[in-house]
Amino acid sequence: MTEQEKYATAVMGEWLSHPQELGTKPAKLEIAGTFELHGLRYYIFRFKKSVFSSWKVAVCGGYEGEGLGHCGHVYSEMEAYDPATAQEKCVAMVEKIRQYWSDQAGQQGKDDGNETQNKSGFVGFVLLSTPEFQAEAFRKTLRADWGIECPKESGHPDSDDNTIVFEEEGMLVTIGLMEAKVPDGEAEYWANSNYLTREASLAAAQAHVAHLLVAVIRRDSAPIDAGKLFVKIAAACLKTSNALGIYTCGTVWLPENYIQTAMVMKAGEFPMMDLVFVGLYRDEKGVSSWTNGLRSFGKVELEVIGSRQSPSDVLELMYNISSYLIQQGAVLRSGETLGYTAEQKLPLTLSEGIYVNGESMKIGF
Repeated sequence: MTEQEKYATAVMGEWLSHPQELGTKPAKLEIAGTFELHGLRYYIFRFKKSVFSSWKVAVCGGYEGEGLGHCGHVYSEMEAYDPATAQEKCVAMVEKIRQYWSDQAGQQGKDDGNETQNKSGFVGFVLLSTPEFQAEAFRKTLRADWGIECPKESGHPDSDDNTIVFEEEGMLVTIGLMEAKVPDGEAEYWANSNYLTREASLAAAQAHVAHLLVAVIRRDSAPIDAGKLFVKIAAACLKTSNALGIYTCGTVWLPENYIQTAMVMKAGEFPMMDLVFVGLYRDEKGVSSWTNGLRSFGKVELEVIGSRQSPSDVLELMYNISSYLIQQGAVLRSGETLGYTAEQKLPLTLSEGIYVNGESMKIGF
């Protein structure tokens, strides 16, 4: 058995042992095959909860080359193992996980035509120049900057040398090292959306060789509290010496820019730009803009299409409304209007997004 196979077996065993899965170490756990998907290697497992129970199928991956870091695709639907359909089931499970993270923890829902179902948390990818998680440096920074203690021994079954899992104020924090680039060139592609630091953001994305998957699962906490905690965790990760940037909210931010925004929390301000990215695009039809990040707060993303206003005015409008929605809990309804004054009436229309997936609230500006 190779080192990678040994590591994958250990990871699969730990995952299955979690209280929300089998709740105990499987009685039997075997590698039943491998397959390649999206340029990465995956292992098909079969396992038994007890000696006399039936075989079930599970998957663990993806691994790049002979590396030991995987992409966090460890899962089982607890379905029966059948060698004829095992790979098909594992591929389906991997695609389900990929979609889960892509949608940032859930499918879009609606409430009164403009609210989405509250998401379970916040997710980002810290881009690294080396395949190393500087965990101790992260802990020191988190304590010094934010007064948050990250225990070396959390007692959580998913914690190991390359993974930190701990509880903070009723929320679950996870940080995992993935010894591979963000799959499918996503970071490189979306780095181009950052009009403020496009060239530097693209260079950071192109240079990364590994990444940290950072997530805060909010459970019963308010989205705004989970968002602030996520920014603190991500900012501490970005202060490690091998951090190049962070891919989150549909763009790539450089460490210094993300950290600078995070620090406004020390003055009691909300780190809006770290949690909601506002994109800008200009063509012969005018200025268009979109948000990426409002769905994590249970809101529909915003769009302005073909405005004749200046880019700076459009940008200010989008950030002001985003702040209004998140911090004041405001509700926008399709068919109504909004404005800064009694005379200003900007029409609102909920429809299929132009620059964002799913529906968006169009603001006539």
